[in-house]
Amino acid sequence: MDALTLIREIEAELTAARRAREDARRDALALLLNALRSAEKDLQRPLSEDESLQVLQRERKKRVEAIDAFEAAGREEQADKEELELEVLEEFMPEPLSDEELEEIVDDVIAEVGATSIRDLGRVMADAMPRVSGRADGSVVSQLVREKLA
Repeated sequence: MDALTLIREIEAELTAARRAREDARRDALALLLNALRSAEKDLQRPLSEDESLQVLQRERKKRVEAIDAFEAAGREEQADKEELELEVLEEFMPEPLSDEELEEIVDDVIAEVGATSIRDLGRVMADAMPRVSGRADGSVVSQLVREKLA
């Protein structure tokens, strides 16, 4: 799904949420749409599919961090609001990779770049991340690569 299709889909969902008077969903969709449009404005051109995915990943990461912070501070109401935003956001994210699929990709990249030690981490990550784009967290990929190269 390209960025323009994604933006149109979110706009349609936003309209539907407004009509159904689903305020929390409407607000979450509006935030998401705003983040995508802001990124387009910064680049002064439409986003590519990868770029729109990066925006979604960034927004997802913000929500996860906010949920942790609010829960740690005992602010359940705010944590619940962030969780709802996260659920809405994840509707537009691609299916996450299974552990097996991720391991296979990492093994392939290690073989392709001829990585033999932890010093090759950067090269492996540079090749692996575009392949898992939006479907696996960078820290998880990094941890797996480190284990394989250790």
